[in-house]
Amino acid sequence: MAYWDYCWYRPARPKAVKDGIKTKNRGGSIGKTWWSKRWIGVLESFSMGARLGRGRSYARRGQVMAIDVQEGLITAKVQGSQRTPYKVKIALRPLSQKDWNKVTEAMAEQAIFVAKLLAGEMPQNIEEAFEAAKVPLFPKLSRELETDCSCPDWANPCKHIAAVYYLLAEQFDDDPFLIFKLRGKSKEQLINELREKRAGAFEETTATEEAEIGLAASTIPLEECLGTFWEAGAELAAFSANPALPEVEFAVLKRLGSSPFTITNRNVSALLEKAYETASRAALKKAESDR
Repeated sequence: MAYWDYCWYRPARPKAVKDGIKTKNRGGSIGKTWWSKRWIGVLESFSMGARLGRGRSYARRGQVMAIDVQEGLITAKVQGSQRTPYKVKIALRPLSQKDWNKVTEAMAEQAIFVAKLLAGEMPQNIEEAFEAAKVPLFPKLSRELETDCSCPDWANPCKHIAAVYYLLAEQFDDDPFLIFKLRGKSKEQLINELREKRAGAFEETTATEEAEIGLAASTIPLEECLGTFWEAGAELAAFSANPALPEVEFAVLKRLGSSPFTITNRNVSALLEKAYETASRAALKKAESDR
């Protein structure tokens, strides 16, 4: 517990707000996605004292009147016990363009990152891309968050700042790109950079593959094998397959997690599991009959 939490103060009931921003969850934890829970977990790990809990109560009551997230800066208005709402500022240093280039290069190497981000979902292991660039996505130390509130409470964070912290988690739930925006990259900028890097990687791969195909084709001129072109050949005739059930069913699907796409309200991953199961059993049955 922080020193200031031992200090006596006269509690004052905040003025009610008619259309304040309230947390969606009236009890229990705040935030439903892994990335919003990560944000809350980081803040609570900083040992900010009891005012973090009081801020959570403010957030549940709807004392926060407005929140705006810009590059490196969060501004908010929080209604306290005074007539005039308090002004809150929370600053987090944006990443440099050089650092963002490293991050987006690491992201572009994995197609699942791009697919999930395009679907409005934060990939579970997105922080690996930031670790590769040696820069954090979430703050690691409390001093990385520069905060200010116009209230008379000298403690930092005060309950008004803490209330904004908690409501930010739910805003991150609705739009994970706000985390990137806070770090200095808008949704449009990030998606465009990822698409450019993915397109560049695809063009390089295509050029390499075309060169390899051209080299392979040039080794045996087509006119020399026209008569046997459609035959399986000795290599294929000698090839045999021995399908078997894997030790872990649907390992790739389980590693990828839920798909960002649904068909008739059913997740595509669940449908693929059924398709894989059907194809596996058919392959095993065919292999048994050929033996």
